[in-house]
Amino acid sequence: MKILKYLFFLILIVIIAGAIYIATKDGKYHIEETIIIEAPVPVVFEEVNNFQNWENWGPWADDTDDMIITYSDITKGKDASYSWKSEKEGDGEIKTTAITPNTALEQDLTFISKYGETHSKINWDFEELEEGTKVTWRMQGEQSFMEKLAFNFMDQSFSELMRPMFKEGLENLKREVKNKMDVYSINVDGVTTHGGGFYMYTTTASKINQIPEKMQQMYIQVRNYMESNNISALGKPFVLYNQWDETNNSAIYSVGVFTPSLVITPNESIVLNGMMPVQKVVKTTLIGDYKYLRGAWDRANNYISENNLQAPETGQAFELYKIGPEVNPNPASWITEIYIPLEQDIEQN
Repeated sequence: MKILKYLFFLILIVIIAGAIYIATKDGKYHIEETIIIEAPVPVVFEEVNNFQNWENWGPWADDTDDMIITYSDITKGKDASYSWKSEKEGDGEIKTTAITPNTALEQDLTFISKYGETHSKINWDFEELEEGTKVTWRMQGEQSFMEKLAFNFMDQSFSELMRPMFKEGLENLKREVKNKMDVYSINVDGVTTHGGGFYMYTTTASKINQIPEKMQQMYIQVRNYMESNNISALGKPFVLYNQWDETNNSAIYSVGVFTPSLVITPNESIVLNGMMPVQKVVKTTLIGDYKYLRGAWDRANNYISENNLQAPETGQAFELYKIGPEVNPNPASWITEIYIPLEQDIEQN
């Protein structure tokens, strides 16, 4: 009997020693992963800020087939939250507790598993770089006693187990953002009448591949001139193509803004006034990134050819930028209208 008593005390001592070892073992964790996404900061920020988007790129949803997600009344911004239930993976909830628009998000994560309930702090940082947005995703907290006990018998630590999921989630986020930005549509609206009107403009010549950069500078010149002279704008900016020579990779073009009436400018002014006539045109609408403009022009020209329409050699086609990056940073939301003048005796189809 004494032997049994000694064995009992020995086992008890081992258990107590083990419990003390586990209890005093450092259970703190800090997981941090970073990725650069070729997209504007507001686009990436809004993708993360809205919890309803998470199911499209969150790394944990693919790991179980019994997860049930429930969204709160607020899914975006401060106090937004969602919860999930899964017999295989456990239950949990995440809530946004603080937000700095386009810069940072702070969130609280509660996870309930067979090892008990744990709480973690989640932080997102968004930094603008020349090549896009640097996204940093962090999670920190401390494991419960049961979690420390369980991971003591595992080959990987909690951080080592979670880090690949963070990497996968960020890669998924990058793919999702790029896919959403790449959505576009082209519609040939057909023959219509453009009302023309007075406009302020400046003109230059350059290589075709320099046009986007030059256009931006020219628009700033026109806008600044109009603002400094209290000239009202009527609608959105446009680019009028005076000459297009792909053989020599050159173009002559004007960047303009319509005005309510004629404006007389000084002789020395680099910003001039013009008047676009009322004219029959083929109108084509691109919703999406400017990189698809070539496809929109091809569709418009094909429409003209297929319908036996005539575009005069002296006609000046133009692009009108209804919604651009200054209004919405997501290229998928940009709206550009293309107008190609037709011979004036063409009847509307």
